[in-house]
Amino acid sequence: MLPDNHYDAIVIGGGPAGLTAGIYLSRARVKTLILSEGTPGGQMILTHEIANYPGVEKISGYQLANIMKNQAKSFGCDIRSNVSIKEMQLEGEVKEVKLSDGKTYTADAVILAPGGRSRTLNATGETSYKGKGISYCATCDGDFFTGKEIVVVGGGNSALEEAVSLTKYATKVTIVHQFDHFQAFEYAVEEAKANPKIQFMLESVITEFYGNENLGGVVIQNLRTNESVRFQTDGVFIFIGYTPNTEFLKGVVELNKWGEIVVNADLNTSLPGVYAAGDCIAKKFRQVTTAVADGTVAALAASNFVHQLKSKKIHEPVNELPCP
Repeated sequence: MLPDNHYDAIVIGGGPAGLTAGIYLSRARVKTLILSEGTPGGQMILTHEIANYPGVEKISGYQLANIMKNQAKSFGCDIRSNVSIKEMQLEGEVKEVKLSDGKTYTADAVILAPGGRSRTLNATGETSYKGKGISYCATCDGDFFTGKEIVVVGGGNSALEEAVSLTKYATKVTIVHQFDHFQAFEYAVEEAKANPKIQFMLESVITEFYGNENLGGVVIQNLRTNESVRFQTDGVFIFIGYTPNTEFLKGVVELNKWGEIVVNADLNTSLPGVYAAGDCIAKKFRQVTTAVADGTVAALAASNFVHQLKSKKIHEPVNELPCP
């Protein structure tokens, strides 16, 4: 008889990848526990409106997260939110997860879905206007700025490529970059410079975001002259890098030089029975839909692993005691 704290599968992370994994695993009659560091939904709950999720015209990130959470629970998935992981042992047949509150859970399979986060400027007002004029995703929010003037922050490939992409919607795009040169490939720089809708403010940084209910403008400081100006804008897109939430996984599973989890086609990590999904893995595109797809693949692979493990145990020979 297995103890109550043992699950067939444990999912670390309650974002769209983790919640989707919980839905698929629980529906497949795999006893599943989701451990979420914060409120289930991950970065999705910070999104004011999602308009490109297939089959749904418009929905807030919070609403979509709540639907996913309730769907997982309806299939029998256990969810613990606002937890902190103290220690993990993921090698061997039985994986163990210890929480800071003293609780310990074990499982046959684990799916790592801790997500990631866009790097922020840490400027005054940035937190207040996230989702209210400040965005970190052109694909998600570009359409909301049709016919408006916006700012793009950054000087790498992502910043310049997304700036060009955003000119499909915005009437003017101003790129603010702290250096006098770009880190992007030459083709990206040339394309941005050739676009008549794009202007540049180099050797400059945003020090403050201001407005009322929504963002109204930014304060831009020229690093060469130290002069600051108030710059009116309808929106700011920040592309200065992305950080996966994998600090606690160093030395546990294989990570690449950017801290992303290395996985194969089945989203298996370097450890048997340990999978990864969502924004924490090495991949190019990060959307709610790609996270959901990852959660599906990881759950199906983990479910297959668990069922094979159970089948193996059932057919293992029983050591009988010799007759007296």
